[in-house]
Amino acid sequence: MPDPAPKSAAEKKPDTGDAKKKKKGPAAGKPDLATWGGFAVALAGILGGLLLEGGKVQDVSQVTAGMIVLGGTIGAVMVTTPMAVLLSAIKQLKLVFFEKSEAPEALIEEIIGYATKARKNGIVSLEQDADKISDKFLRKSLNLAVDGTDLQVLRKMMELEIGLEEHHGESNAKVYEAAGGYAPTVGIIGAVLGLIQVMKHLEDIKEVGHGIAVAFVATVYGVAISNLFFLPAANKIKARVHSSLQMKELMLEGVIGIVEGLNPKLIRTKLDAYIEHSAKAKPAKGKAAKGEAPKGEADKDEIPEKPPAEAEART
Repeated sequence: MPDPAPKSAAEKKPDTGDAKKKKKGPAAGKPDLATWGGFAVALAGILGGLLLEGGKVQDVSQVTAGMIVLGGTIGAVMVTTPMAVLLSAIKQLKLVFFEKSEAPEALIEEIIGYATKARKNGIVSLEQDADKISDKFLRKSLNLAVDGTDLQVLRKMMELEIGLEEHHGESNAKVYEAAGGYAPTVGIIGAVLGLIQVMKHLEDIKEVGHGIAVAFVATVYGVAISNLFFLPAANKIKARVHSSLQMKELMLEGVIGIVEGLNPKLIRTKLDAYIEHSAKAKPAKGKAAKGEAPKGEADKDEIPEKPPAEAEART
């Protein structure tokens, strides 16, 4: 009885640690300063210009106009978009306001660690490490590699997953693009409805002027929400998806390099292309090319064999 007790305790410790690691991955997100700052600058510019022209914020604060524009736009999007895609797009709205800290350098270091271990002890030695990886894509691809999946099959499977994610992200972005197209038109509908109400009171010239001004608020709402929120949100989601796909391509190329048994230095050289700030990577590559080229195992097959042949030809 005393033997199984410590084993169960030992098994619980790594599980809790892995659980904490997996919780930290998806929860890592910070406010996107570009999005919040863009909204602040846009509102400050528009409202500031209104105030400088002698207007008031109350002139463009109409609840009924907002109801017409938002209600009509949302209704049109619901008619156009399947419900599953619409719900998915709403969930992806967080990508507009928050960004995940994706560091390709850290991911490259992790992959190089796996490549080094696989080169020393064989790719089967990564079986336990693969199960502890928090990223689903990297965990799946590395598990397939450990299981001995054919290289071409592995690449096709993971590229299919990348393609499906790209299609899913494009579908979510198109929802906001559609909303950006409908909003100005619905705003015109709101303006026309306001003008209809104005035409009922032509006997009072002052009321006619005030009513016309209020009627065009719906047009302002439609154009503003389209160009300040819906269309920028669609582009931001596309940018997030593109960045996520680049990280997955990095993972796939790294795993393929491990399966091929490439030297970790060659894998690093290939993956460095995915680093956005390439200027920081160039000095490191230059030093590696000068100081580490004769020591690398993979470099023996390239240039070092030619100088002896050239020396013999000269003699």
